[in-house]
Amino acid sequence: MKESVLDVLIYLFDHYVEQDLEIIPNQKDLKAQLNQAGFADIQIDKAIDWLEGLAIKKDELDVGAICSRSIRVFNNIENEKLDVECKGFLIFLEQAGVLDSEDRELVIDRVMALETERIELQQLKWVVLMVLFNRPGKEAAFAWMEDIVLDEVSSVVH
Repeated sequence: MKESVLDVLIYLFDHYVEQDLEIIPNQKDLKAQLNQAGFADIQIDKAIDWLEGLAIKKDELDVGAICSRSIRVFNNIENEKLDVECKGFLIFLEQAGVLDSEDRELVIDRVMALETERIELQQLKWVVLMVLFNRPGKEAAFAWMEDIVLDEVSSVVH
């Protein structure tokens, strides 16, 4: 059985977003399909909650409250979950213009919502990809990030 909420999210992303499926099943059918794929009910429910949290948080962002020239200081809990490599990657993405300060905060919020002690860089990249997919006007950043994530996945498979 698959254990991680992030595994469920990646599965959903792969099977519904990447395959451009027109019809996304209702929540009951989706849960049944995810159960059939080997995911536990608790992880499925948490993944659905995570996605709902993403939708809520992106609407709650206060554009005026986040200055584009601000320096992000990570708190103790964030420092425990995100290692130096992950924080450096977030800074790189912001400096490269892939993420703006709002996107960065949304990514950090969604990472913190995952019930794992530490986030690996590859996991962070998937979260960034999912956040960018859900942000209107971020198609170019999403495509760039998608190339990075999917190239790494295919190189591991080969």
